[in-house]
Amino acid sequence: MIEHPPPPFVIPDIITYAVPGFVVLILIEMAYVRLTNRGRYQFVDSAASLAMGFGNQVAKLLVGGVAVAAYFWVAQFALFDLGWTWPVLVACFFAEDLAYYWMHRISHERRWFWASHVVHHSSQHYNLTTALRQTWTGVLGLSFIFWLPLVLIGFPPEMVFMFSAISLVYQFWIHTEAVDRLGPLEWMMNTPSHHRVHHAINPRYLDANYAGVLIIWDRLFATFVPETKDEKIRYGIISQLGTFNPFRVAFHEWAGIWRDITHAKSPREMLGYLFGPPGWSPDGSRKTSASLKAAWRAAQPGSL
Repeated sequence: MIEHPPPPFVIPDIITYAVPGFVVLILIEMAYVRLTNRGRYQFVDSAASLAMGFGNQVAKLLVGGVAVAAYFWVAQFALFDLGWTWPVLVACFFAEDLAYYWMHRISHERRWFWASHVVHHSSQHYNLTTALRQTWTGVLGLSFIFWLPLVLIGFPPEMVFMFSAISLVYQFWIHTEAVDRLGPLEWMMNTPSHHRVHHAINPRYLDANYAGVLIIWDRLFATFVPETKDEKIRYGIISQLGTFNPFRVAFHEWAGIWRDITHAKSPREMLGYLFGPPGWSPDGSRKTSASLKAAWRAAQPGSL
């Protein structure tokens, strides 16, 4: 078993230090929206997002230790002792971003993980407070397992935590309609334009742009879709919640899973409701992203 040495420097609580910056940027965006009418704010929606963000931090205090314990347990069996060198730090940055891409993508493709992630998409507005609309059930939903292979390879757990925090802080500022396209940066970095597409429910945009910091993974794995000026983006989820109650926002999809599996007629149906695509049903009567996109493509001029 490998015992990783502690980091050679003190890793600050990156997210906590970023909070004052979040507040300042939100106030600036609010003023910008008020002056220009570019973007939207709704008090009850933003309040719900802030409540979800607060609940996310409470959940981490209560059960976050489960994920931390899992990281350090797996670290005992690491294949390599990579240490804290500059090449390893660079490699970990890219590896963590790739792990985030696959976590994010599977969170849209498999209902079990979507039940936690849907919270972040439940707002029909897109502004910086939307970035704070975070799940309360991510740890219990096992989303942390996507980073465990990095620890098994030999990246120190603290290093993975550090880059995960940096990624989370980076993604805050891209939740805005106030910033247009950013020229050459659009080719490599995740930007507000790319992430607006990700939050859209327009069929042309569904299930695209899963990037954390780098958009290169979407380009590599054919999930990249550019924003177009030809169609106004609509935000939210396919079946809009119609509520700002934080508890319904947090648990509505888990409740839906429970209803479905308790009415399942076979183990196959139960597995489909748990791990099939969001919207899966035995007879195909419900809407999924794939069916909505297929219908949209079929309606396009020139389609066969």
